Amino acid sequence: MEPPLTRPDLDSQGLRGFLRMVEARFPGELLRIAAPVRPQLDITSAVFELEKAGRDPVLVFEQVEGHAMPVVTNTTGNRRLLAACLDVAVGDLPTAFRERCQRYVPCETVDAAPWQEVTLDGDAVDLTTLPIPIHFSVDAAPYITAGQLVARDPVTGVDTTGFHRLMLKGKNRLGVSLHSRRRMWEFHRRAEERGEPLPVSITLGVHPLHYMGSMVYAYPPAVRKFEIVGGLFGEPYRLARCVNGLEVPAGAEIVVEGEILPGQHEPEGPFGEFTGYASYRSTQNVFVAHRLHMRRDAMFHSVASGMAKDHILVSCITREGEILNTLRRNLPNVIAVHVPHTTCGAFMAFVKMRKTAEGEPQQAIMAALGTEFYTKYVIVVDEDVDIFDMKDVMWAVATRVRAERDIVLVPGCKGAILDPTSDPQTFTLTKMGIDATRPVGQDFAERLTISDAQRARVRGILQSAGVMV
Repeated sequence: MEPPLTRPDLDSQGLRGFLRMVEARFPGELLRIAAPVRPQLDITSAVFELEKAGRDPVLVFEQVEGHAMPVVTNTTGNRRLLAACLDVAVGDLPTAFRERCQRYVPCETVDAAPWQEVTLDGDAVDLTTLPIPIHFSVDAAPYITAGQLVARDPVTGVDTTGFHRLMLKGKNRLGVSLHSRRRMWEFHRRAEERGEPLPVSITLGVHPLHYMGSMVYAYPPAVRKFEIVGGLFGEPYRLARCVNGLEVPAGAEIVVEGEILPGQHEPEGPFGEFTGYASYRSTQNVFVAHRLHMRRDAMFHSVASGMAKDHILVSCITREGEILNTLRRNLPNVIAVHVPHTTCGAFMAFVKMRKTAEGEPQQAIMAALGTEFYTKYVIVVDEDVDIFDMKDVMWAVATRVRAERDIVLVPGCKGAILDPTSDPQTFTLTKMGIDATRPVGQDFAERLTISDAQRARVRGILQSAGVMV
């Protein structure tokens, strides 16, 4: 047997390059589990147990019962590692993302990729051989959660890539939900109008920067998502061509070629979604696999589902960057934006600003709600509030808000299909903004503070007493 095809320049943009970086720079953040685990529940449950203990390491499960392939998960559950991917400080992550995802870098197509080492066609395709986890007991079946779907617009020919949950239905059949109602959903709708299937390739085993770039939604129609990913890498993103003509990341581990069928719908779900609830809502589309490619030593990449940071932290950062980008256009006094993962990575946004005039918080609220339709609550605070500390934000709400003046309600807005509070037929809801800033030009209560110098002094006193803080 020939040795696996290794191309360091290709692997650097894939899952392997990321794992090497973590192992070299943050060895304590890579945890290899040698003990056997079940694909049912064990893998995602381990991620949640570590989160409860205050840890977010990348996990490699080396022995998955019934499978020879290891499973890698929790690659995007740690802000420090995501910041390292962009080589910036953690606090600069949203701003760096905002700037770099607007630097569109043309892609490079290579002749050969490691995922082309093994190819199975037709009846030989058997997706049940992959170590696809069941994440929660409510899940209807094993779910591929790290599958990046790639497809082309049947009208313009411009491709896109993004995550969509994939329910295992058989050897070559997956249920897929296009509930985000964005480009992939529109591409399928256009193909379906012609009575045609939508050719799709599913990529498994991508770098976190691909994950981040795929979550960008506001960009010109002629731009490829892969060009955004290239901007994050600061170099051309290297792609390889599938048999079906679609281009996918050359550094991937596994690629599945197939199509989403027109006019066919089958039950899909329930699935443990980012809301923290079992989701029964789905577009119920059907994907049929025609071809399976993989490396000889392929690793299976899985994203922990539910409210795991691995599932929602990247969406927090990308939404922070997108909202910040919108606000800064007209409100340069906006300092920062935070989308907490504890509010499902989407539903609530905190905006910090240096308010110079009344009405600015309301302007920020409307702009933020108009930028990201998943976001339904926006809280604006002054520059003295730490938006990464939920306690500090709630303190500002409790002490600076007069409800009759500072709360804005916007009824009939488009919401997320998976939001259990949205109307089940129209998926609309009422959104809310809260101005938790002090009034301009008026005396207001003085906040109690402790200086950095005094904090340092007292830490020294405590440490001399054997108290570690």
